[in-house]
Amino acid sequence: MRTRHILCPTDFSETASHALGYAVEMANLYGVDIRLLNVVSLPYGAPDYGIVVDSPAELLQDQQAFADEKMKQIVSEIREQMPKGLMVHTNIRSGGVLAQILDEAEEREVGMIVIASHGHTGLSHMLSPNVAEAVANQAKCPVLVVK
Repeated sequence: MRTRHILCPTDFSETASHALGYAVEMANLYGVDIRLLNVVSLPYGAPDYGIVVDSPAELLQDQQAFADEKMKQIVSEIREQMPKGLMVHTNIRSGGVLAQILDEAEEREVGMIVIASHGHTGLSHMLSPNVAEAVANQAKCPVLVVK
């Protein structure tokens, strides 16, 4: 852990930004790089019924362009908080969020994952699967879940 990168998945929410603060703090403490990850969900293709709409490929391209711009903003903000020599790496993947986070962690051999939990409880927890909980249960490295 002390020599490997910290992976911080983000959906650009306020909660994810809060978790990123912890990731920056841990990276500074251990002197390791941060890997920022955003997962773009694949758009669903449906018949257009004669209505002019973007194709699924165009939607995916738009989502990736938006994610790329947001990543650049975040990197410029957190570079100021990190000592010289430490890097912030970014990656934008597409597909299922859980699978992509776990794949990124394994492929990059990260030492820790710092992930935000949106803290849903009750019915909203049942209707909206908790990605942070699943990552904590399935990852092969330590996971810090931040509320």
